[in-house]
Amino acid sequence: MNQKEKTIQFLSGDEALGRGAYEAGLGVACAYPGTPSTEILEYLSKYSEVDSQWSVNEKVAFEVALGAAIGGVRSLYASKHVGLNVAMDPLMTASYTGINAGFVIVVCDDPGLHSSQNEQDTRWVSIYGKLPMIEPSSPSEAYRFIKEAFQISEQFDTPVLFRMTTRVAHSKEGVQIAVRTENEKKALPMDISKYVMVPGNAFKRHILVEKRMENLSKYAETTTLNSLETGNSGIGFLTSGVSYHYIKEMFPDASVLKLGFTYPFCDSKIREFSRDLKELYIVEELDPFIEEHVKTLGIPFKTKENSYRIGELQPQDIPRIVEGLPRTEVKSTARKPVLCRGCPHRFVFTILKRLKVTVAGDIGCYTLGATPPLSALHTCICMGAGITVHEGLRRAHPDQKIIGVIGDSTFIHSGITGLINAVYNNMKGLIIILDNSTTAMTGGQNHPGTGQTITGQKAPRLLLEEICKSCGVTNVDVLTPFKFKELESLIRQRLAEDALSVIIAREPCRLIERRRSPAPEYVQSKCKKCGLCLSIDCPGVVKTEDGYITIDQETCAGCNLCVEICSPKALRQHG
Repeated sequence: MNQKEKTIQFLSGDEALGRGAYEAGLGVACAYPGTPSTEILEYLSKYSEVDSQWSVNEKVAFEVALGAAIGGVRSLYASKHVGLNVAMDPLMTASYTGINAGFVIVVCDDPGLHSSQNEQDTRWVSIYGKLPMIEPSSPSEAYRFIKEAFQISEQFDTPVLFRMTTRVAHSKEGVQIAVRTENEKKALPMDISKYVMVPGNAFKRHILVEKRMENLSKYAETTTLNSLETGNSGIGFLTSGVSYHYIKEMFPDASVLKLGFTYPFCDSKIREFSRDLKELYIVEELDPFIEEHVKTLGIPFKTKENSYRIGELQPQDIPRIVEGLPRTEVKSTARKPVLCRGCPHRFVFTILKRLKVTVAGDIGCYTLGATPPLSALHTCICMGAGITVHEGLRRAHPDQKIIGVIGDSTFIHSGITGLINAVYNNMKGLIIILDNSTTAMTGGQNHPGTGQTITGQKAPRLLLEEICKSCGVTNVDVLTPFKFKELESLIRQRLAEDALSVIIAREPCRLIERRRSPAPEYVQSKCKKCGLCLSIDCPGVVKTEDGYITIDQETCAGCNLCVEICSPKALRQHG
């Protein structure tokens, strides 16, 4: 062990998982950033023994990690729940091929939608993909369970799903760490019948997959990943994940069967657990995944009200579930999300709002352009949809002014194919790439357009304008959003043309540059109280009780957007 490393470290769930994987001899780790999974790869990237990468998207990440596992090196893929959707194509076939060295698929669900566009429950993927699933309830379990996951993967010749949730991923705990175990690299396989999934081979592999699931079901009955705690209250809880801790907090004397090996189910163990209970409760976040299976076993249990299928559970929900009461409404007191001070995206959305256009968007900081008072983004479906949904809207309403917006990292992730589709199908319209030179929404990670890898090493820089031209777009412009009037004029011009155009609005994220200019000067005597400066939703422009405004000197980044739109000239550039 490195002498600088303490035996006990205070780690988040993501970090603990990363540490456990490192100690298990992990060789290759691939991911695309996405909250709450981002910190896994960020943590792993500090270890030189692990070949870590930010991949272009989740499908690519999955395939690279799978290839390494087939090549004989323990490998890991990590993404958030919606990211796994992108990787479903290779996942389904990887279930058939199996592996050569351990391969763990880490997926982080987001109950409560802290930073996601849906609240899907990826436990169903284990059934659909015929794959085992492991689910820790704490950082220390994430550390221990990930080691087990690699062993299970190799023992049963299978990829292993490893489900985290936001609370487990971001909570912290003291974790007792150990030394790394090096694994001998296995020989490069030449087994065509195992790894070439033409129909004849795939049919035979499917037979093995079904046999594997039978063996995993037997394993589920004996694994220590499932833990039983016997209480004396006469009631019992069947649960998994972070819900276990809520149960122990509210009902410390109850019996609990906690599923750490979530799928396949340990049917005999569940039957034995429920046999002597007066009442059995099933507590799980989101979908009734465990409930639906227990119904097939014919075991009676107390059902919970449907409102508990939405959002995160809280400790105070557990007594209400036991009492058969619906969930109490929790009113949020959090401030609304807002674009950062000095954000270049604010310039673009201010223009789009003035032009009264319909805007198709997707996933990134710029999604905040939909929040009032900007209200200048009208769709947000998934990564890359800013281009493709734009095309669909244009085809439905060719006479309307419709613009698509997409970020630089998102364009590389899944926007390029949409742009090629638009060119190929003779689409007309305007796409704006909001290039802030980073993957900003998840914390400023590198991507192929930054010229740096996850470890900060220099890499070839992908020029978005050259990519757009090579896709067949002839009208490609690059302009900083800080040239407000020029950008507005250019957008008006391109909108009026009967062609497909791309404008790259390029300006580095202010959180990376950390650049500040002097705040503008405010001349109250010229102020008409028109509210234009407030319409840009800048946290540095504050309305006073008498209807005037003040510039918050601590908050203002000196971007001068308020100066640009103040028609009475009550705001002017400093100096």
